[in-house]
Amino acid sequence: MWAYATPLLQGAEMTLAVSFCALLLGMCLSLVFTIGESAPWFMVRALFVVITTFLRGLPELLVLFMIYFGSTILLTELMGHYVNVNAFMSGVLALGLIFAAYAAQTLRGAYQAIPKGQFESALALGLSRAYILRRIMLPQMWRFALPGLSNLWLVLLKDSALVSLIGLADIMDVAHTASAQTSKPFDFFCIAGLIYLVFTSVSQFAINGLQRRQIKG
Repeated sequence: MWAYATPLLQGAEMTLAVSFCALLLGMCLSLVFTIGESAPWFMVRALFVVITTFLRGLPELLVLFMIYFGSTILLTELMGHYVNVNAFMSGVLALGLIFAAYAAQTLRGAYQAIPKGQFESALALGLSRAYILRRIMLPQMWRFALPGLSNLWLVLLKDSALVSLIGLADIMDVAHTASAQTSKPFDFFCIAGLIYLVFTSVSQFAINGLQRRQIKG
């Protein structure tokens, strides 16, 4: 069993890499989705509502397969020859889109929790909209949205196990390979479960520290 210690550690690194990259992409896209759903133009709002509803309404695994296999077919048709799509990028994109679709609702709720009088007062003082958003609205949005975003991060961390189905050597893929070679599936899947518990426990500890800091602030 110790012979698989290094592959398991490498799988853990892959899991963290996919999760953190998807988190960064998802946070950026969630801001875009939030702004789009709050846009003053009906067609823009409708477009972003359709996108987020579509992403939230489908199983995560289906979104992953649609992006991985769909982009392969699309690029192959465009290029005229077979194109092997990068599994890591596909996994990050799929998980980032799913995270963004849910995080956008959290951010929109956090924005609506801020009294509108603050924005109007800042405008009356002659501050620009960009400055108001960056220095007044976003810090308060972060405080309101942190609990919801924290839960979404934990879900994202566990959903990263799906990337093993498109060929990425994450924790679950290594555990599955090791269990097949040694005929000890229970042992290796328990180890994989312990690694995920360590990741989620450390994440929860860091989240609690952020929340205490926000409350103190």
